Amino acid sequence: PAPAAPPAATPTSVSAGPDSEEIPLTRLRQAIGRRMVESKTTVPHFYVTTEIDMAPALALRKEVNAALPDELKVSVNDMIVKAAALALRDYPNLNAAFAGDKIIRHQSINVGSAVAVEGGLTTVVQKNTDTSTLSKVAGDNRAMIARAREGKVRPDDVEGGTFTVSNLGGFDVDHFIAIINPPEAAILAIGSAREVPVVKDGQLAVGTRMKATLSADHRVTDGAEAAKYMQHFKELLETPMRLLV
Repeated sequence: PAPAAPPAATPTSVSAGPDSEEIPLTRLRQAIGRRMVESKTTVPHFYVTTEIDMAPALALRKEVNAALPDELKVSVNDMIVKAAALALRDYPNLNAAFAGDKIIRHQSINVGSAVAVEGGLTTVVQKNTDTSTLSKVAGDNRAMIARAREGKVRPDDVEGGTFTVSNLGGFDVDHFIAIINPPEAAILAIGSAREVPVVKDGQLAVGTRMKATLSADHRVTDGAEAAKYMQHFKELLETPMRLLV
């Protein structure tokens, strides 16, 4: 038998008092609310977190950008997006969607980046991310993010996503958990790269570490597979020359 539909969420009745202000919801905020309620009430989320040594990736970025003009420089997020895409090649269940009695695995890997815009957020999608060069990933994302923030987003900028990266590292966030963007099967939440005390060969030292958390759909994948994906993602950022091959 088909599973019963979850009960519709009923908003709590709240009256604006003399010290309150009523702000009508924008269409964007209404859409975000509908999609996030749908995701959290119909998708069985589970979460896997890992900590990554970002010193090698930051050193490579500095070296690469020294030889590039400003309009071609690579961001840390570009490297994360590229690493996420390469890792998806080996774990296609995370580049997929749940469709009732089947799983749809996407042949293309199109990684979206969540972007804060006026009154909410949107997701711009870089196409064929695993086969694109790092400089193309950077150029595409820079152009799409600029259009999104200027209110000039194009339909192709936001369509076709198969996996999403949500990066709050620029806001001094240690760690957070993201809500899956339906119909995708997973989303990767990225915190800040921080200098922290670490133990190397039994000695205390200073290292640069970043936490990343995968939210995954338990109808499509399981903990062991998600953990292996995160291991591979971590390895790519800790040996970042592989992002340039």
